[in-house]
Amino acid sequence: QVQLVESGGGLVQPGGSLRLSCLASGFTFSSYAMSWYRQAPGKERELCAWISSSGGTSTYPESVKGRFTISRDNAKNTVSLQMNSLNSDDTAVYYCVVTRYGNPLYWGQGTQVTVSS
Repeated sequence: QVQLVESGGGLVQPGGSLRLSCLASGFTFSSYAMSWYRQAPGKERELCAWISSSGGTSTYPESVKGRFTISRDNAKNTVSLQMNSLNSDDTAVYYCVVTRYGNPLYWGQGTQVTVSS
C-alpha cells in the first residue's frame, strides 16, 4: 500500500529555515508528480509546492515563492521541501501528497511546523 512518511518538522524562530523530507513507498514514485500541502489552524489546506514526476518542473503559490524549494530524488523515493525565511504565517501541519493531473491522491500523516520566537 502507499506509504508517505514525512519528517523534519519542528519549532523554528522567525527568519529561520527547515527542511522537510518525505519517504515514499508502495507505488512507482518516478511516475507521479508530488506536492506539499499545508493546513494552518482554522484554515483550509493549501498547496505550497508541486514538482513534476521527473523533477524538471516545479510551481509555487505567491505566498511561498522565493522562500520554498521543492526537490525530489527518484532513486531514493524521496521528496523534500526546503523552507527559508519562515514567518508565523508558515505555521501549519505540512503534508506530502501524491498528485495526478493536479489532484491529490494520497496523503502522508503530516508533520508540524511551528514558527515562533
